[in-house]
Amino acid sequence: MDAMLSFPEVNELSEDVRRVFEELDRHHDPTCPTCTGVYTPALDVMETAETVEVLVDLPGVTADGVRVLLKHGALVVAGEKASPEPCSPEHAFHLVERGFGRFARVVRLAIPVDARGTRASLRAGELRITIPRIKERRGEEIVVAIETVGA
Repeated sequence: MDAMLSFPEVNELSEDVRRVFEELDRHHDPTCPTCTGVYTPALDVMETAETVEVLVDLPGVTADGVRVLLKHGALVVAGEKASPEPCSPEHAFHLVERGFGRFARVVRLAIPVDARGTRASLRAGELRITIPRIKERRGEEIVVAIETVGA
């Protein structure tokens, strides 16, 4: 059931992520050395009878700083977590353990889902994405009516 993405689909997803980063770059301060880097937020994926739930830890990230895309059976969560410290010559970090910078996480969805019914909410640093499942139809018996055409 877990189909691989085709080469054109991978290229299309890569292009979507690139566009998200370009959009976020409009709000980025390139002169800030502590605001650059790569951030990898932790995430959980769980399944219920009706939905697939994806929880992403994004402390300090606003809704404007993250984008969620669902395409070709893949969920993409991308954005940027900015440093909370102002960028100035007076700030010299001695230790940096918290992650900041751009991020992109891709989750392959191995079950049929209703992309149009997807909802996302950001509360207390947790992004919750709820994707409705589509009922499995394989193995289901469907009686097909036969139409009589010109006897």
